[in-house]
Amino acid sequence: MIIANSLLLFLMGFEEARNDLILDFIDHSFTVFFVIEVLVKVHDRSWKGYIAEAGNKFDFFLVAISVPSLVEIFIVLPDVSYLLAFRLLRVLRILRFMRFIPNLSKMLEGIKRAFKASVFVMLALFIFNVLLAILSNHIFKDAAPEYFGNPLISLYSIFQIFTLEGWYEIPDAIVANVATGSWLAGFARLYFPLITLSGGILGFSIVNAIFVDEMTMDNNKELEDKIDSLNKKVDRLLKRQGGG
Repeated sequence: MIIANSLLLFLMGFEEARNDLILDFIDHSFTVFFVIEVLVKVHDRSWKGYIAEAGNKFDFFLVAISVPSLVEIFIVLPDVSYLLAFRLLRVLRILRFMRFIPNLSKMLEGIKRAFKASVFVMLALFIFNVLLAILSNHIFKDAAPEYFGNPLISLYSIFQIFTLEGWYEIPDAIVANVATGSWLAGFARLYFPLITLSGGILGFSIVNAIFVDEMTMDNNKELEDKIDSLNKKVDRLLKRQGGG
C-alpha cells in the first residue's frame, strides 16, 4: 500500500493528473486506509504499546498530518494547497523499507562514526569558506556584485567553487567586467584556481578520505580480530610444544 500510494503521488505530480477526481478519490482512500491501520494497531496493542515503537511514532505522525486533507471532502475551503503538501509527506513512509537492507544497523553505525570523525575537518573547511567569502567580498564586490555583492552571496559563491562548479565562469565574469589590463583580472585568474585546488580538491578529498575510512573500519576490525585470534592460537601451540 505504501508503494502504491507513492506511485499515485508520483502520477499526481503531472499537470494532466493534478485535478483528476478519480485520482483524488483514490488518494483520500489511501488516507482512510492508513487511519484504519493505526486504529487497528492501537486496538491490538493498546496506545502505550503502539506508540512505544519508533516506527509507529513515525507512521502516526505522517498519518496525523495527512488527515486534515480529508476535511476538503466535506467542507469547501478557499485554499487547500497546504493540505496537499501535508498529504505528500506520506511518501516518507517508504523509508521504512530500509529495514530490509542487509546489515543496515552496521551501515548506520558506520555513517554515525564517520560523521563524528570528519566533523572537525568539515568545520575547518567551513571556517576556510567564511574567511575566503569575506576576503572575496571586499576584493570583488564591485567587479562581480552578482557573486560577491555581500558576504552571504560571497559565501555561497565560494562554496560553489569548492564543489567545482563555476570555478572558471566566475573569474571570467570578473575579467569581463574590469578594465582591460587591470591587475584584478590577472589576480582573479590566479586566485580562484587556488581556491579550487585548496578547498575543492584538497579539502573535500580529506573529508571524503576520513569518511570512507571510518565507514569501512568494521571490515578492518573484523580482520584484526581474526588475526589476534590466530596469534593466540599460535602462542598456545608454541607453549604446548615447549612444555612437551
